[in-house]
Amino acid sequence: MTPVMQPVSYLLDNGVAWLTIERPEARNALSKDVRDGLWAGVRRFNRDHDAQVLVLTGTGDKAFCAGGDLKEMATTGLEVPEPDFLPQFGRNIEVEKPTIAAVNGVAFAGGFLLAQMCDLVVAADSARFGVTEVKVGRGAPWAVPLPLLVGARAAMEILLTGDPIDAARAERLGFVNRVVPAADLRAEVQALAERIADNAPLSVLAAKKTVRLLAEHPLREAFGEAERLWEPVYLSQDAKEGPAAFRDKRAPEWKGY
Repeated sequence: MTPVMQPVSYLLDNGVAWLTIERPEARNALSKDVRDGLWAGVRRFNRDHDAQVLVLTGTGDKAFCAGGDLKEMATTGLEVPEPDFLPQFGRNIEVEKPTIAAVNGVAFAGGFLLAQMCDLVVAADSARFGVTEVKVGRGAPWAVPLPLLVGARAAMEILLTGDPIDAARAERLGFVNRVVPAADLRAEVQALAERIADNAPLSVLAAKKTVRLLAEHPLREAFGEAERLWEPVYLSQDAKEGPAAFRDKRAPEWKGY
């Protein structure tokens, strides 16, 4: 009997949780089973004390995620998606630990959303990105943060034309952190995630929150929020451990408090 593939898999590798959409025959489109699997995987990551970084990716070399399952939408008559249609970090679910999108192919529509919501994006050189909703009469309310990532002019072009951009242009616009050969994507992302996981956990969590402050507060207020955010980090045992480890020429042993 042929084993049944789960629509989304969760694999922990040296502190890095790989959440993978396993639907390559449909370009990893967001069927209900996939969406449910993503919700379950993100919640599992939030609970998993051994997981320091989440990597979101798709199976195969053709598609990270091609977006919503249009055949399923046509069958179910989906109109306005529910707020919990799929997890959106920072909107309908909080993910305090760092997240990385490992984009192995096309990231269109909902796939673009999945990449957009991650803290970092590493793309294969064959990856392409597009908010294609205008081509199929759908909507993209989730694209509100896009101008903060790529600028208003580029966001306008991406949203109005629906035309895809390649990985190199996505990197130039600041949507992608780095572009790597497709064959090296997993190893490069794993190495990046492990470097993050090796750092002081309280500092990492505070750093992630700091990046968001200016999008949520005026500048003067953001500085005050940052001071409050970082004070517990300064007062932690890890803040003493870091200098002590440097002095003793050894690797730090982080406690997370």
